[in-house]
Amino acid sequence: MKADIHPKYADAEMRCACGNVIKTRSTKSTVIIGICNVCHPFYTGQQKFVDTAGRVDKFQQRAAKTAAAQAAAATKKKKV
Repeated sequence: MKADIHPKYADAEMRCACGNVIKTRSTKSTVIIGICNVCHPFYTGQQKFVDTAGRVDKFQQRAAKTAAAQAAAATKKKKV
């Protein structure tokens, strides 16, 4: 390593919005984070599952309506 080109690496605190403080090392003395392992829903067991099947069904219904509208427009053009 070259001398005098690296930043100072010292003890630091990571502070979460929930109040949890984690001791680590960093180039900054204090790092403020929005979420940590204490308050994150995945780690607390309160994770919510997204209804992806409902989203897919809604998309397919919209696609079917669009296809029906395009088919109706095409038949009207043929009649005129």
